[in-house]
This record gives sequence, structure tokens and C-alpha cells, in this order.
Amino acid sequence: MTLKILAAITWYIGVLILLTKGAELAQDAHDLEPEGMGKRLAWIIGIVVGVIKTRYIFIKSCQKNLARIVDLKDPKIWEFYRRGFFVALFLMILLGATLSRIAQGNYISLISVAALDISIGTALLLSSKEFWLTKMTPSTPA
Repeated sequence: MTLKILAAITWYIGVLILLTKGAELAQDAHDLEPEGMGKRLAWIIGIVVGVIKTRYIFIKSCQKNLARIVDLKDPKIWEFYRRGFFVALFLMILLGATLSRIAQGNYISLISVAALDISIGTALLLSSKEFWLTKMTPSTPA
């Protein structure tokens, strides 16, 4: 149960960071062109794409990790995600920070990166229900 909680906390931290960052980038786009639709467009695109990502990627990923946690024979506190997940997370953070830096001052880029961040944040938020719906019982061998 502890690993499930740690996994959920990590998931929700991602939600907070990405939605906050997406909102800030959308606001930066709005500040560049106050009459433009960029801020609204970033949110609309981000939410729509996030819903799609939730259905086809994030729910399955979350379920798969929860099943992996349940099947651990001698779980260690750091095993709430695989090592590869942490490497990928580090690379995604680095890429996200780089894209945000590159986008500064460019209206279209700000909208694009904002929509990307909002879509991932939305997908994380919507798929987080799996932490509370998935039963923590060992899977049966096939």
C-alpha cells in the first residue's frame, strides 16, 4: 500500500507542476497577444488531447504499474516505479524545461508547449482514478 501511495503522490505532483506550467505558458502567450485566442486554444487543445491520452495511454500505464507493484515479492520503498520510469521522467523534465525556454517570446511556440503540458497534466489527473479503483491483490498466473 505504501508503494501505491508513493506512486500516486508522484503522479499528482506531475499534475500540479504540468498544469501550473501550462497555465503560465498560456498566460505568457496571452501577454504577447492579448487579443489572440492562444490562451483559450492552449487549454482547449490540451484538455481534448489529454482526454485522448488518458484513454489510450495513461490509464493502461497506471494499471500496469499498479499490477507490477502488487506482484513484487519483496518490495523496496524505491520500487513504486521502475528505474526506467525515473530515467524517462528525468529526460521528460529536461525536455519540457528546454521547450519552455525555447518558446519564450514566440506566441505559437508558447501555445504549443502550453497545450502539451496541459494535455499531459490532464491525462495524469484523469488517469489518477486508477490509484483508487484498482484493487491491490496479486495477479493470478496465466
